[in-house]
Amino acid sequence: MRTSTTRALALSLLPVLALSMAGCAKKSGGKDLPYVARDVGTLYSTAKQKLDQHQYKLAAALFDEVERQHPYSVWARRAQLMGAFSYYLNRDYTESISSAQRFLAVHPGNRDAPYAYYLIGLSYYEQISDVQRDQKITQQALDSLGELTRRYPNTKYAADARLKIDLVRDHLAGKEMEIGRFYETRGQWLAATLRFRTVVDQYQTTTHAPEALMRLTEAYLALGVPEEANKAAAVLGANYPGTDWYEHAYKLMQENKGKLQQAQTAAKPAS
Repeated sequence: MRTSTTRALALSLLPVLALSMAGCAKKSGGKDLPYVARDVGTLYSTAKQKLDQHQYKLAAALFDEVERQHPYSVWARRAQLMGAFSYYLNRDYTESISSAQRFLAVHPGNRDAPYAYYLIGLSYYEQISDVQRDQKITQQALDSLGELTRRYPNTKYAADARLKIDLVRDHLAGKEMEIGRFYETRGQWLAATLRFRTVVDQYQTTTHAPEALMRLTEAYLALGVPEEANKAAAVLGANYPGTDWYEHAYKLMQENKGKLQQAQTAAKPAS
């Protein structure tokens, strides 16, 4: 899920925080002294320099020093968010999330709060693993990106977050399908049905919906409820008529036409 495009976008959407402080910065003599007490100008400009040189880990440490040594300065607030961004670029996502959350806790109404939420969402998003693994991080990505779009719907960050939300939802649907197929191969049709039903009900706009409807057709037939299978096949035909999934579901229903007719006859009230 990690892509250079996402990282480039994070950089392009970075607020104007990395303001030059050359006028008030002291010369460091080419040495990095992140743990030596220095004025805020020297620390911040050195941190920015290391960020520009792609020394992200060192830049993050220096931005943290700005906050630690000069906690009440205006530069401490800027350094907090720049530190979170540096951690993100260094792929230290846990620290990036922690720094951004700390920024929001101290400055919830700051104009750069949307970007802090965006960094949190990106940091979770970059950690999304394949569907065969636990999807806790995926859900956290969905929750954090969703919070950004709810709080700041008209920002440039929300626009990108909405695109990522679609991808995250598709990933979560894929996990449900993966589990459902596993149950199906073991003949645990009820458990499989619950997973496929979740995709149809909660992730109906994802790419997995057509297969989920076809799998539901299979599962309902296996469970002996052909009328439910016919409903799933009908929904599949109405929404995805030209797909291989519908062709397969249609074939299944044709093969089980007798069972469906029997069920429909049995359901009619006696005259």
